[in-house]
Amino acid sequence: MISPKYFYDSLIANGTDFFAGVPDSLLKNFCAYITDNAPADKHIISANEGSATALATGYHFATGKIPMIYMQNSGEGNMINPLLSIVDSDVYSVPMMIMIGWRGEPGVHDEPQHVKQGKVTCDLLDAMKIPYSVLGADNCNKCLDKALAKAYEYIKANNAPYALVIKKGTFEEYVLKNNVSVEADMSREEAIEKIMLSAPETAAFVSTTGMASRELYELRDKHNQGHNKDFLTVGGMGHASQIALSIAMQKKDRTIYCIDGDGASIMQMGGMATIGTRNPSNMIHIVLNNGAHDSVGGQPTVGRQIDLCGIAKACGYTNVVKASTKEELDAILKDRKTFDELTFVEVLVRKGARKDLGRPKTTPVQNKQAMMEFLK
Repeated sequence: MISPKYFYDSLIANGTDFFAGVPDSLLKNFCAYITDNAPADKHIISANEGSATALATGYHFATGKIPMIYMQNSGEGNMINPLLSIVDSDVYSVPMMIMIGWRGEPGVHDEPQHVKQGKVTCDLLDAMKIPYSVLGADNCNKCLDKALAKAYEYIKANNAPYALVIKKGTFEEYVLKNNVSVEADMSREEAIEKIMLSAPETAAFVSTTGMASRELYELRDKHNQGHNKDFLTVGGMGHASQIALSIAMQKKDRTIYCIDGDGASIMQMGGMATIGTRNPSNMIHIVLNNGAHDSVGGQPTVGRQIDLCGIAKACGYTNVVKASTKEELDAILKDRKTFDELTFVEVLVRKGARKDLGRPKTTPVQNKQAMMEFLK
């Protein structure tokens, strides 16, 4: 295994002192070390992986140095456009290090949303003609030295990107010290339970990636309810709201809930403009804001630093409200206005989840088929 400190120090020694990206569970120990040790102007947890690529590009333009971007392999798609249309040697020829967590690695059990991405992770790099090295749990600090030497030799000779593909268990454990607590009256699961139990019988739910979908699934079991009302968006972070919008526009006789997260809503914030301008009166967009990427190590988002309600108003949502307490959420869920107008609800919740939180027992295809049958 590789020490996060050793990795960070090695990058600094090679002139890489700027980091941007979206946290990943396989990289969480290294991401935590960066968060604790990189100066604030040298580390940005970006809205999405394409933004991280652009941030790194700007840093190189300003300093001439080699930056690093990091992400889960699910984010490769988000970075393809700026990599090929800005960074590529046929365009601006920007050198950078790319670190990718290899979820769904072939032969390693993982959740269904990661399987296909795992199969094509290296193929996508090959298609973009980006060379790479693979690091795993059997690698040591000396192995890292060799990989970095090869990477920097290529980057400097070609003024082009090089990738490090990181397998599960590559990094030694490092616990985030700069782990700011997020105060709130409710846990995310408590908020979801209130929302779920107050919903009309014919209402449908679209829930975002990570813990929220897992909690919704288990809450249905807890209350002896079926799962056919819920579409669990286990992949495609940030896109749940657009799935919900499209369903709402086609099923005007039903209330459609989108259970979103602050990190996910920020990742694809442009979707809020589409929702606001389409203005479906039967859609309730709920953002559970804990100021963190909770499913991948608790790294901070800017969710508690920006005015999400103000953004929703500017995008055209008709009814915009905020709940900081259980009583405020109860009042919103009983208000007729919530169900008669396009509604945006920001709910402040705590970080963290139950340690015994399970995962859906149905396949994504079974989930899709059940939801489609319910919507008929």
